[in-house]
Amino acid sequence: MSLSFQPMMESRPIREIAYDVLKKAIITGEIPAGERIVETDYADRLHISRTPLREALRKLERDGLVEYVMRRGVVVHAFTTEDVEQIYTIRNSLEMLTLPSIVENATAEDLAILREYLARMDVLQEKDDVEALSPLAREFHTRLTAISKKNRILRVIEGQDEYIRRFSSMAIHQENRRSSAHEEHHKLVDLLEERDLAGFESLMKHHIERSKECCLAALAAQKQNRDL
Repeated sequence: MSLSFQPMMESRPIREIAYDVLKKAIITGEIPAGERIVETDYADRLHISRTPLREALRKLERDGLVEYVMRRGVVVHAFTTEDVEQIYTIRNSLEMLTLPSIVENATAEDLAILREYLARMDVLQEKDDVEALSPLAREFHTRLTAISKKNRILRVIEGQDEYIRRFSSMAIHQENRRSSAHEEHHKLVDLLEERDLAGFESLMKHHIERSKECCLAALAAQKQNRDL
C-alpha cells in the first residue's frame, strides 16, 4: 500500500493532511477494516512524526473510523449496518431538501450537461463497465444537486459523499439494480425538464431509498461470506 502524502506541498497543519489521507484510505478500503495502525509504521509511511499522526488518529476515532482496542492498539473500524443506515439517512434527507430548488433553477444548459452524462453512462451500461459507471453515476448526482445552489446544504452533503461513494459502488455492482437505476436517471432528467416537482420528488425518494437497500443487502452478503 502506498499512501499519497506531500506535506511540503500543503499550507495546512500536518495533522490535518494526515487525517485526510488516512480517512480517504480507510473509506476507499485501501486500509481494510480490522487492520492495525501501528504508529511507528504509519509515521514512517507518511514521513511524519508520531505526534501529528496521533492527533489524526484521535480525530478518526471521533469519526468512528478507527477504535482503540485493548492489547491491539488502533484498529480500523468495520462499517456496520447502523453506520450505513445513518449515513444514507443523513445524505438522502439533505438531498431531498434540494429538489424544489433544482426544479426551479434548472436551465437548458444544465439539462444538456445532464443529458451528456447520461449518454456517457449509456455506453458504459451497454459495455457492463461497472468500475467506470459507478463514479460517473456519482458525478451525475453531484451535478444534479449542484443546480439547487443551496451551498450550505451542499457542503454538508459533500461531507457524506466520501462514504456514499464506497457504498454506492457496492450497490451498483448488483446487475438488476444497476439497470433500473440507470433508467431512473433518464426519467429524473425527463421530469426535471417537465418541471414536474411532485414526480421528481417521488422518483428521487424511491431512487435513493433503493440505493440504500441494495447497499445494506450487499453489506449483509459480505458479512455472511466472512462468517462462513
